[in-house]
Amino acid sequence: MPPLLDNKNSASPSVFRPAALLREARRQKGLQNVDVPAVCILDPDGDMVRRLRKEQRSRTFEGWPCYHTQLDAFELAGQTVGIVGCAVGAPFAVLVAEELFEAGCRLLLSVTSAGQIVPAGPTPYFIVIDRALRDEGTSYHYAAPSEYSDANAGLVAMADAALKAAGLRAIVGSTWTTDAPFRETAEAIAAAEKRGILAVEMEAAALYTFARARQVDVLCIAHVTNTMGNADQDFEKGAADGTDDALQILEAIVRAWKS
Repeated sequence: MPPLLDNKNSASPSVFRPAALLREARRQKGLQNVDVPAVCILDPDGDMVRRLRKEQRSRTFEGWPCYHTQLDAFELAGQTVGIVGCAVGAPFAVLVAEELFEAGCRLLLSVTSAGQIVPAGPTPYFIVIDRALRDEGTSYHYAAPSEYSDANAGLVAMADAALKAAGLRAIVGSTWTTDAPFRETAEAIAAAEKRGILAVEMEAAALYTFARARQVDVLCIAHVTNTMGNADQDFEKGAADGTDDALQILEAIVRAWKS
């Protein structure tokens, strides 16, 4: 067993809890204990956050006590939702997710850029991630070793039906979560391809393992925007840096979840 797995007992409670961090942050910042919106979004690339701010469609959620991030609020599908930008990678994403659920979040949606493994059409396009290959360290603090981390099947089915009803293109499938994007070797890519994995990203396996351990609702969407720089004019996201399409995807899911 690699040393990474030493002293990992997922059934043992943590000494350091998100509630304690938020309590002390509120004390230091002089913040009231208020709930965040029921639906929150992780935007690792930050494109949606930047656009919403530029267009003055969002506002700072003043009660957010996180030391590392800013929570913005905006209207989507007839309700106020929260959004955090630039929480890139499994450790950062799960840290923020722990805090959001402790602060009142009930559904967390993540929309992350991903590199194409098994082609499913010309980029860009979206994948509703139903399971993610665990190739990062964070998930092993939440659950015993396994190949994959599975999404909540009900959430996947809900999202798939909502996107089809809205006429939006998205594929249901698996991804590979890595902590080291610049170590995506030919051998590792070939192994993922043999498994039928559609894309590689940096958060889903950890977020899904966290969600199962904490029994909370998390759904990860991969925005396949590139072939890892192996083609000319790669990393093109679509209109407005992909935010038009991403916000439509999110709106359809939030509307279905709300109903």
